[in-house]
Amino acid sequence: MNDLRAERLQVMLSPDELAAVDDFRFKHRMPTRAAAVRELLKFGLAAADVDAIPGVKSSSFGVFGRGPDGHTQGDPESGKED
Repeated sequence: MNDLRAERLQVMLSPDELAAVDDFRFKHRMPTRAAAVRELLKFGLAAADVDAIPGVKSSSFGVFGRGPDGHTQGDPESGKED
């Protein structure tokens, strides 16, 4: 492993978020998901102008809109959310 990348960051993604990362990866011929995520982070950090307010939950920061309650668990067989 590269000495400059000694820290591991684990991120949980919804299926739609993972599909978006994979779409970006394949469209731009990136070798791995990790490379795609690093490139997306670079773009995001360059464009970021977001300041969180106190009390905001992590689930409020998703790639796709999730509504006021953040991420909700859906029934995988019916496709409906709880």
